[in-house]
Amino acid sequence: MRSLPDVLVARDFLRLATAIVRAARANRAVVVMMGGHIVKTGLSPLIIDLIRQGIITHLAMNGSAAIHDYEVARWGGTSEDVASGLRDGTFGMADETGRELNAAFLLGMSNRWGMGESVARALESRTLAHPDLSVLLAAQRAGVPATVHAALGAEIIHQHPDANGAAIGDTSHRDFRRLAGSLPALHDGGVVLNLGSAVIMPEVFLKALTIARNLGGGKPTTFTTCDMDMVRHYRPRVNVVQRPTLEGGEGFEITGHHEIMVPLLSWAVRDLMQNDHKGS
Repeated sequence: MRSLPDVLVARDFLRLATAIVRAARANRAVVVMMGGHIVKTGLSPLIIDLIRQGIITHLAMNGSAAIHDYEVARWGGTSEDVASGLRDGTFGMADETGRELNAAFLLGMSNRWGMGESVARALESRTLAHPDLSVLLAAQRAGVPATVHAALGAEIIHQHPDANGAAIGDTSHRDFRRLAGSLPALHDGGVVLNLGSAVIMPEVFLKALTIARNLGGGKPTTFTTCDMDMVRHYRPRVNVVQRPTLEGGEGFEITGHHEIMVPLLSWAVRDLMQNDHKGS
């Protein structure tokens, strides 16, 4: 990491890693938002490591990330050929995923759980192929809030005959409130990291932030944000990087493939944490 030149995005990358470590040291929030591609490219162990280190204080994800997380932990596989499945209408029609997750949401609604907690509890009650690969399960066991933010009709489990709009809405809306409740801890030094969600998480974050500021007298402010994705998108740029930092702090855009950039960031944070320990 010390070999990186102190210029342009390499400088931004190192400043981001430093901001994450400083936030952890100062007990400020480190909110990680993610899309499904993070799970599909095999990066869950790195997110889990950051949870176990006590770095991530809130994990938020869109519905596809939760579905991939559940399938990887439950059965050890999660991808399908969308193009071929779309031809005959079989895309996304696997019974088991839709049946088990929709049952989890119904149970969650009756118990007043959020969607993330509902999925984690469902995993705890099942025989799993890879329990060590679930970020939702790791967060639940570590006591870290993990929230899932669904978009009705955008996810394969909404095609299932057991899908219940009331349960999906109730559990996901409960998680929206839970995310808003985590954001005040960003004030004066926290970090928000958006990994691969082009639309859902940037939109959800902006509304959760305005709730936190409405109830917090304009706070939280003066925190660091970063959108890390393979291509640049409008919503992450304005809703994560630009608008939230107008009242203080700084925002970064770092472009690169997740399977390269997320390991680099994870290693940079771990390296800085270890050097901190040595220095103290």
